[in-house]
Amino acid sequence: MSRVRKLASLLVLLTSGASAFAEGVSPSAAKLIDFGNGWVITNSMVTGWMISLLLVTLVLWLIGKPSVVPSKGQAVIESLMEGLRGILEPIVGKKAFPAAFPLLVTFFIFILFHNWMGLLPGVGTIGTGYTDAAGHFHMQSPWIRPHNADFNGTIALALISFGAWAIIIFKYAGPKVILWDLFGNKADKNDTPGWLYPLLSLVFLVVGLIEVFSIAIRPFTLSVRLFGNVFGGENLLHGTSFIPVFYFMELLVGLIQAFVFTLLSAVYIGLIANHEGGDHDHDEAHGSAEAAHH
Repeated sequence: MSRVRKLASLLVLLTSGASAFAEGVSPSAAKLIDFGNGWVITNSMVTGWMISLLLVTLVLWLIGKPSVVPSKGQAVIESLMEGLRGILEPIVGKKAFPAAFPLLVTFFIFILFHNWMGLLPGVGTIGTGYTDAAGHFHMQSPWIRPHNADFNGTIALALISFGAWAIIIFKYAGPKVILWDLFGNKADKNDTPGWLYPLLSLVFLVVGLIEVFSIAIRPFTLSVRLFGNVFGGENLLHGTSFIPVFYFMELLVGLIQAFVFTLLSAVYIGLIANHEGGDHDHDEAHGSAEAAHH
């Protein structure tokens, strides 16, 4: 009899989970294990570890033992790498590309699969809760939750991106190029009146200070953009009782947001590190940044 009750409870979790989350998904991750003093393991952390392990296993399985004549799995991975390389290398620049590419590829694949996690049956709808007097189940602590639906997860990704950006630009551009890019007078001294050039230097200094502020808030804007779209999509799916048409929309949103995060990380590096092609390439990088933001 106890087995029947356990089976019935599991069926209630599966069938009533969607209606329970129609009330809205909590923006906070659920604590699965609390070690005290602020050290906890949350459901989104466990999901992140599980999916990361599965991704590593999948890539190793697809590639197998690399060979000159690639297997089908190796060909799939190589095609993905070549496609991303064709997009990212002109933005980052050839000099910084070898250091930046592994990080950018990891960002894209990791974020993409975690964005799609919320589309799997049972994610966010299986866990512990209670049933009210009317017989409605209310979820309190889901066991599995998309990593990117937790703001702590997206801010961690953004901080990694910011830290890698700082390391790469200091290594491949150097302090002199960074300071000139931020505060230097870009006007041609030969074509600028003598009285105007010092005034333009002051203008570029003020613009540089504004740019420093915009750089400082990049981790926040990167993380909020990703978190807002994934968390909003999760609420949309649960609030509409998982209407199939929204699955297709969330597939597109998940792909776009993974690409946007990766592209912006590449653009931030390329804005300073990609000076190989002169001003023309630098202007193109600025244009790419504006397009990505829009």
